[in-house]
Amino acid sequence: MNSYVAQLLDEKFHEFNRPNFIPNDPICIPHRFSLKQDIEIMGFWASILAWGQRKTIINKCNELVLLMDGAPYQFITQHQSSDLKRFLAFKHRTFNATDTLYFIEWFKNFYLSNDSLESAFSRFLQPNDTNIEKALLGFHQLFFSLDDYPQRTQKHIATPARKSSCKRINMFLRWMVRQDTMGVDFGIWQQIKPSQLVCPCDVHVDRVARKLGLIQRPKTDWLTALELTENLKSLDPTDPVKYDFALFGLGVEKEM
Repeated sequence: MNSYVAQLLDEKFHEFNRPNFIPNDPICIPHRFSLKQDIEIMGFWASILAWGQRKTIINKCNELVLLMDGAPYQFITQHQSSDLKRFLAFKHRTFNATDTLYFIEWFKNFYLSNDSLESAFSRFLQPNDTNIEKALLGFHQLFFSLDDYPQRTQKHIATPARKSSCKRINMFLRWMVRQDTMGVDFGIWQQIKPSQLVCPCDVHVDRVARKLGLIQRPKTDWLTALELTENLKSLDPTDPVKYDFALFGLGVEKEM
């Protein structure tokens, strides 16, 4: 990687990895909470709903929080069947009430026997795995392990098995795993290493990365995300996805 690109990415990482990034990004949703499980639940949901305008995504997530009485973990684990009727009108793009109710059911089932959502990913990962591919493959199977899961909901949970770049789940994992002192990412998970993360390939990141020569692969899929991440590891092998801030920020700047 040439020195100009390296310097640009470092500068933009420091520019955008700041608390003032939070309010206008879906990461503001889990930042409303201090309880670990609330952060996990709403972090996951905010990442899965993260397509379209950021303002709309944030509004929809806030609507979900209200539907769960402002306490997602408590609602998930203690709700009655009659409480679920309020979700029948919830919709964001192609994510509808069927998907919402399955998410609630899965979370309830999972948290009855697990303290943290981290184990839904980390149980499939070995310490010497170079990236989180096995974790994503295993999580997808685990998420759809309940009887009579809705087939339609599968399209909302990406997996490398379908060659998806898995941008939303990769973003969620960045939020949970990355640790620094800037207060944007949470860094509340310990069993997955930042070096194992894969860079989220959204439209901004993909466009900028191609212009900077960080992606050569013609289409955007799982192998593209791995290619980008490997190139970023030449700058920082222990924390390559920190440059997601730089690539995304450069893309948004260009758009504005």
